Amino acid sequence: MSNVMKSVAIAGAVAAAMTAHGATTAQAASKEKCYGVSLAGENDCAAGPGTTCAGTSTVDYQGNAWTLVDAGTCAEIELPEMADGTARTGSLEALERDLPA
Repeated sequence: MSNVMKSVAIAGAVAAAMTAHGATTAQAASKEKCYGVSLAGENDCAAGPGTTCAGTSTVDYQGNAWTLVDAGTCAEIELPEMADGTARTGSLEALERDLPA
């Protein structure tokens, strides 16, 4: 393969990698952390004290466990009421509800 062809191939690979990284960055920018909306074991990172990372929440709708959701949708996610009939909503900040005993 000639040097020109190698240079073209490398430039193409770099451009493709940069485009893929840009798309990933744009997708991440359109997401936000939403606390208290995931089922047990289905959270993304940071499930609060006593947990390590993704999939470590132990309670459904655990208030200190978050999941990435589309930006602007966190508070609109429909969740079941708590046992006492109080409405349950997602939050952009950690919650003190539904924590493991």
